Amino acid sequence: MITLYGIKNCDTVRRARRWLESQGHTVKVHDFRSDGLDRALVEHWLHATSAKSLVNKRSSSWKALDLDARQAIQAALDTDAAAANPCVVEALLEHPTLIKRPVVELSGQTVVGFCERSYAGLLAKQAG
Repeated sequence: MITLYGIKNCDTVRRARRWLESQGHTVKVHDFRSDGLDRALVEHWLHATSAKSLVNKRSSSWKALDLDARQAIQAALDTDAAAANPCVVEALLEHPTLIKRPVVELSGQTVVGFCERSYAGLLAKQAG
C-alpha cells in the first residue's frame, strides 16, 4: 500500500491517487487535517527533501501568514540549515496546508508533488 500525505479534497492529491490506482496500486490518503501530522514525520520530510520544495509559498495558507512569520520562514529557507530550523517545523505543524502536496515515499525516496514520469520511474525501481 502507498500512503499519499496531503488533503483529500486537493486536486493534485486526487490526481496522484487516481494515477497510482490506475497503475494497480492500493492507495491510502493521510489527510493532514483529519488524520493529523506529527513532528517526527515533518522533520523526516525536511531532511529527506529540500525544505524549499516542501513549503508551498503559492498556497493561500502562506499568503494568510503575517509578514513577520513569512519573513522568518523565508529567512530559514534561504539557509542550508532550513530543515533543522524550528521556525520551519513549527510553521508546518501549525499550518499543515503550507506543505506542498502530495508527499509520498517511494523506493526509499520522499517525493513532493505529483509527476507521472517521476512516480513511474520510482515505481519501476521499487518493482525491480
